[in-house]
Amino acid sequence: MTTWIATTQTDKLVDRTADVKATGAVSSADLQLDGKEYQALRGFGGCFNELGWLPLQTVTEEERAQIIKELFSPDEMNFTFNRAPVGANDFADHWYSYNETEGDYEMEHFSVARDEETLIPYIHSAQKWQPDMQLFSSPWSPPTWMKKPKAYNYGRLVDTPENLTAYAKYFVKYIQAYAEHGIDVTQLHVQNEVFADQKFPSCLWTSDLLKTFIRDYLGPAFEEAGLDTDIWLGTLNGPEDMAFTGGYGMKLDNYNRFVDNILFDENARKYIKGIAYQWAGRDAIQRTHKSWPEIELIQSESECGNGENSWEYAEYVFHLINHYLRNGATAYTYWNMILDDQDSTWGWWQNSLFTITADTHEIRRNPEYYVMRHFSQYVRPGAKVLGTTGHFNSMGIAFRNPDGSVVVAVQNALDYEMPFSFADPENPERSVSVTLDPRSFNTFVL
Repeated sequence: MTTWIATTQTDKLVDRTADVKATGAVSSADLQLDGKEYQALRGFGGCFNELGWLPLQTVTEEERAQIIKELFSPDEMNFTFNRAPVGANDFADHWYSYNETEGDYEMEHFSVARDEETLIPYIHSAQKWQPDMQLFSSPWSPPTWMKKPKAYNYGRLVDTPENLTAYAKYFVKYIQAYAEHGIDVTQLHVQNEVFADQKFPSCLWTSDLLKTFIRDYLGPAFEEAGLDTDIWLGTLNGPEDMAFTGGYGMKLDNYNRFVDNILFDENARKYIKGIAYQWAGRDAIQRTHKSWPEIELIQSESECGNGENSWEYAEYVFHLINHYLRNGATAYTYWNMILDDQDSTWGWWQNSLFTITADTHEIRRNPEYYVMRHFSQYVRPGAKVLGTTGHFNSMGIAFRNPDGSVVVAVQNALDYEMPFSFADPENPERSVSVTLDPRSFNTFVL
């Protein structure tokens, strides 16, 4: 039996199964399978940020439990692959690291006590629904005493053997501390947005320093500590060398001189289990996937908008999911799952799945909530991306779940109704014909 779930700006997650027509036709479908099968997915998720956890404390216990259930229950949003910051990020309540004792190269003063009040309870609440949840972590800034200038925002890691050795120990301590709290860090990504020199916690990295750190310090430190956490090259917000205006200030480090410089070093490459792309990295993921098909790729941070939570931006996010998964990504990670409606480090607010108003504590589900749910509720971990052809290829994508069911996610981005047909030439019973509402998101389970 085919299931059809549709969402428009006025009607959300409507079951329209009764409107599906089985056609059996395969010759001229708007989207049809081509017999090819691609990467298996880890799943979908979001980031555990302090400014998401704190608004949750302003609603009732029942409301808080409902939000967490919707995000992580296997029967609802089913977020299975999630992210956490290592120390403060731009959506921390205050900036901090786990060790601000200058010169403590042995990390004797390392402590995650701050996280025990915010991020760790947040993650534990998700684990009640997802006990086997995968988690990847990345820092926005090293401890300030390791940087020049000595500040969380802007700057670079000071490149000395003492610093690099200590920073590797910092990551080992982090993974061990979280394990003591019952949280398995599946992947460690060396730096959030290596090309971003921002007014919030950030740190620039050159290709050569990333290569050296992973090859000579972080990889050996993980081996010595017996950690099974994977090291990932990421998160890469570029390189953006195909853009001829604008840029990140490190624009002259083009794609090959940044990414390939690291991957062609076999001693560094042996420690790198995958690459994470976000933001301007959307333009680089295709190049990596073509050149290094054996390397796993993920999308690590959905673009966050301007806080208007508009339908137009949700349509753009649908396009981003399609783009990343069609170019080899095994996961798609949303950014702020929950926010209130106040100002942020940026000077303006950003989009989120849930908004909890600061004055009345009203809970709103925003348009991107429905975009993510159209994928994550129905496309299960382990699902394979399927090859398709047809005129809806830019607005649709298909998957085969581990149970054999086929999921088709498709939008109608046009301002008018569109007839839509889907066909599986190997199984004509899975061929359907419907009429899609204007500006709609749709999921078919066949």
